Amino acid sequence: MKKLSILILLVFISFSASAQTAEELKKEQAPKKAQIAKLQGEVNAIQAKIDALPGWRKGAFGTIGASLSGFNNWYARTAPTASAGNIGVTVNGFANLIEEDFFWRNSAAINLGWVKLDEKGVAGDEGFDTATDVFTISSLYGKRLNKKWALSALAEYRTTIIDNFNDPGYLDFGAGLTWTPTSNLVVVMHPGNYNFVFSSGETVFESSLGAKIVADYSKKYGKLSVKSNLSVFQSYKTSDLSNWTWTNSFGYTVWKGIGVGLELGLRKNKQEALNNALIDNPAETFSTVDNKLQSYYLVGMSYAF
Repeated sequence: MKKLSILILLVFISFSASAQTAEELKKEQAPKKAQIAKLQGEVNAIQAKIDALPGWRKGAFGTIGASLSGFNNWYARTAPTASAGNIGVTVNGFANLIEEDFFWRNSAAINLGWVKLDEKGVAGDEGFDTATDVFTISSLYGKRLNKKWALSALAEYRTTIIDNFNDPGYLDFGAGLTWTPTSNLVVVMHPGNYNFVFSSGETVFESSLGAKIVADYSKKYGKLSVKSNLSVFQSYKTSDLSNWTWTNSFGYTVWKGIGVGLELGLRKNKQEALNNALIDNPAETFSTVDNKLQSYYLVGMSYAF
């Protein structure tokens, strides 16, 4: 009994010593964390000064998402032997020239996706089908009036790459004002803009004159990269020819540029809705078509270049 009491006492003393040591380590750790936070603040301030310097700024980050699966004699399924796959790739890049009296901002975004469900005994589904197909490139030039406002001209082109390249394709070209309240936010306001729409054959697509508004936000919050772009065209001829697209990209770096990425895209385009509806119903018109919200998303591994 005496030996048991001594053993319990030793365990208690050992536990107390460990707890005390842990407490001491935490006290020692606290001021070092404060030093790190202070140094990080100084680093961020220096980086802000670097970002404000004239010259080129270039960068890119992208996301890759993929899943593959297979079933062999899995009798719970209607088709017991099948294979499935889903692959998606998105890349966002920019090259901006920032000078004291002018700027030239260039960006490109690509989002491609493929999906496959191959069931043994069912013909015609062996290959991958296109799931997502988005390509956008833009170039904005601005002559500064002051630090926040500039006279500007914008060219923006949107289409698909895999299926129906340039059918339709949209080219916006216009001029007006650009507001840059911070280095991360650019707002384009062009009351004079022509929306060229390219398509083959007899289609509902039509070019028109209108107003263009673009809001682009890009910033890094530590390991998190954020990019959001809203592009709106308002036709002066009729709202049926108007359209907007809003894309949002996020990339969180975990290790050496590798991390987790998410991209979400939304769009409203009545011309595209009617063109699609006419495939099944030739009597469809602008006044009867259901212009539903278009969307896509991709989640997967990301890499920051």
